[in-house]
Formats: sequence, C-alpha cells, structure tokens
Amino acid sequence: MTNSHTDKFTIADSKYSSRLLVGTGKYKNSEQTKSAIDKSGAEIVTVAIRRTNLGQKKNEPNLLDIIPPDKYTILPNTAGCYDAASAVRTCQLARELLNGHDLVKLEVLADEKTLFPDITQTLDAAKELIDDNFKVMVYTTDDPIIAKRLEEIGCVAVMPLAAPIGSGLGIQNPYNIRTIVENASVPIIVDAGVGTASDASIAMELGCDGVLMNTAIAEAKKSYTNGKRNEKGDSSRKRGISCWTHAKTRLCKRFFPD
Repeated sequence: MTNSHTDKFTIADSKYSSRLLVGTGKYKNSEQTKSAIDKSGAEIVTVAIRRTNLGQKKNEPNLLDIIPPDKYTILPNTAGCYDAASAVRTCQLARELLNGHDLVKLEVLADEKTLFPDITQTLDAAKELIDDNFKVMVYTTDDPIIAKRLEEIGCVAVMPLAAPIGSGLGIQNPYNIRTIVENASVPIIVDAGVGTASDASIAMELGCDGVLMNTAIAEAKKSYTNGKRNEKGDSSRKRGISCWTHAKTRLCKRFFPD
C-alpha cells in the first residue's frame, strides 16, 4: 500500500490522526490504565471481551467508564480464543454489548506458549464475520501471502505480528513486513512484539500505517504516565507515535510471553 503518512489515515471509512493504537491489559489498576491511555494520544483502544467487563457484569466496574466510547473508538478483540467458533461468538457478544458496534479485532490463537495465530482458524473466522457484516481488523503472522489473502476476503486492516505477543523483541522480519505493506491496499498495523518507541519508528519507516502497543506501555520501567514526549517534531511523532525520552523504557526481551 502506498502511504504518504499524511496527518490522518482511514480504517473502515473512519479517519484517525493518531497512528498509535493501545490496549487495556496488564496495568496495575484502572487509574493507571486511564492515565496511560489518555496520555498516549491514541484514538483506538482495543479491549479483550473475554477478560473485560463492558456491562455484562452489573456489579463490577465497567471499563467503559474509564475509556468512554464517545472519546475513543473501542476495538473489541477475541484474545483467548483458540478456534473460529469461539472467536465469532465473542465478536457477536461485543456487538450486543456495544449497541451494534461492528468494528472488531480478530485474533485466533494456536497455542498458549507462543500465542501465534492459527491461520486456518483465522481465515475461517474472518470469512464468517465478514459475511455477518462485521468490519474485521485481523491479527496474523508476517506471511505476505496470508496477509494478502485476508485482505482479499474483505478484512479492513491487516495486523501482522512483529514478534510474539509480549516478547518485546521488536520487528524480527522487516523484509516480510515491507513486502506486506507494498502489496496491500488496506491499512497495515504492526501488532505484537513491539518493545519500545524505536521499534514503532522502524515499523513506520517500513511503511506501516500504525502500531498497536500494550505490554511495552503497561510494563515500561518508567511508564508513559510520567514520561516526557519528544517534542522535536520527528517523523514518528508526526505520525502519532509518541517518542519517550527516558532510556529505560524498553520492555524486557523474552522469547515467549509471561
């Protein structure tokens, strides 16, 4: 996909200024979650439906009180699903909880150790969800052929991993990511394995439309809640990727997620 990295980019007919997407997991408490997300500048926040209360549990805190849908685009995801059927049901639950919201992040995992995507189940789930009028952003491997196939069946954004979820290893196969970008006509957003702001910058230099970060923010030694933004106007900041000046914010590298 040819991308000039102008001020805004489009996902499913909606325009966004920030190229940074964030998650809500692994924070110490709701106050830290709210503070980090507010200060990130992100407009899209992804939420694990199977692990989060969005109103289905009336007597427990509702995450939507922290990240209100009138301020953020809520992106329900299917984390914790290991087959197409459970992923589809989770998206249907999200649509019910969010009053018909149809933009979802599909992830169907192959195993608990690596959290790599199960591609055959992912393809099956994507087809079923698209037939059911969902707008699907899809987590996948860095295989350019699979990425193109997911676009061809109707996914509105393709989200290849940089490295295993929570590993902090950074982009392990820049050639494949670049190939995915050059072959795409939908947004390409690097998802998983980003360990620090410089990893996000590399993704943008490869031509990606955005980066999704969660663990690297939530587990930073000096969190975004007390960091200082780089105000020098570098290219990554212009694209909505906040660069943080503290040197010790890289996520500890590991082969597999904790």
